[in-house]
Amino acid sequence: MDRQTVQKRFGIIGESPGIYHVIDRVRQVARTDISVLIEGESGVGKELIAQAIHELSLRRHKALKVINTGAIPEGLIESELFGAEKGSYTGATERRRGLFEEADGGTIFLDEIGEMPQSTQVRLLRVLESGTFNRVGSTVMQRTDARVVAATNKNLGSEVADGRFREDLYYRLSTVIIHIPPLRERRDDIRPIFDAFLYSSSQKYQSPPRTLTAAAYDLLESYQWPGNVRELRNVADQVVVLHRGANVDADDIRPFLRGITTNSSSTSLMPVKAKAPMDSESSPELKVVYRALLEIRQDIQDLRKDVGQVFRESLASGKPDPPYPEELQIDRPTLPMLPRPEREQNLDGVTYEVEDDQKEDSLPTIEEAERELILKAMEKFDGNRKESAKALGISPRTLYRKLKELDEDPG
Repeated sequence: MDRQTVQKRFGIIGESPGIYHVIDRVRQVARTDISVLIEGESGVGKELIAQAIHELSLRRHKALKVINTGAIPEGLIESELFGAEKGSYTGATERRRGLFEEADGGTIFLDEIGEMPQSTQVRLLRVLESGTFNRVGSTVMQRTDARVVAATNKNLGSEVADGRFREDLYYRLSTVIIHIPPLRERRDDIRPIFDAFLYSSSQKYQSPPRTLTAAAYDLLESYQWPGNVRELRNVADQVVVLHRGANVDADDIRPFLRGITTNSSSTSLMPVKAKAPMDSESSPELKVVYRALLEIRQDIQDLRKDVGQVFRESLASGKPDPPYPEELQIDRPTLPMLPRPEREQNLDGVTYEVEDDQKEDSLPTIEEAERELILKAMEKFDGNRKESAKALGISPRTLYRKLKELDEDPG
């Protein structure tokens, strides 16, 4: 069976290289009895791929049993998988068959295998290695010829490293790994999948067909889709049921893109494709550094603006020394006389003409004025950096750094 036939038969929509690779791998392993591990985020369609493997295998005439190992309490999962004898636990009023017995000759799909308790992992490993098991409360060995296909949305390699998943079981399950890429990694598939869901929902709810604008498709393709195909179907259903009118624009779809996660409410909007220079979630230390740099830059800009204003007022008043804020009105320092340019001097972007008879006078540089302001502030407040920084209009961290640059004792 070729690739297009497989896609049409199982409703696997997409033309991206990622989805083509998945289908080709399914075609390769389906007719064998090898164990398969399907990896992928929640909502990418792992169960659909497991069904395709079973239906294309020689076991297609036998049962396909599906169990979500993360949805069953730890005390009951072994009885669900391997069966139980009457009286083996409270509520066991009769003997019951487990899924491995019912799937004999067929396929058992273990979804969310990463959530399986370690005690059950030991028994599952024995089934994979020898094909034998015993019911809960029984010592009689049973045999099964069930093929195991497992799926997980976790990184089982990391789970093994952290001691939460058995290494030997991981190698038995992952003989062949099929990775299903999330929607955000195959954005070319979003439009055809959404159109298919839109048509299906219109037929199901007997609603007129909807037509999306180019802006609406752009929004769908830029959205991150944390819920993947499952979320895409949900949005298509909402468009059909809740939107009035035949044409659908980006503003009509945006309220449906909620992106529910553990850190967001059901009404918060999930951001579209990130265009920021850095990912603050994956690099929190970069976020801290970035904020610190922005704050320092703002402090420097504010200080330059204040010092420039001081010199403009000083020049306007004809005084060689800059006036000080009221809180710094103490003994005015005698600044060193430095040579001045003969023609003009530019301070804070303002050009001033210098007369020849004023050459013996000098204005301090910005750095010198800044130094004197800082030292006078520290002297006035007896070395208290917090009060000095407040009087100067800068942060204590900036003051500390400038004191270090002046080779002064910041203590």
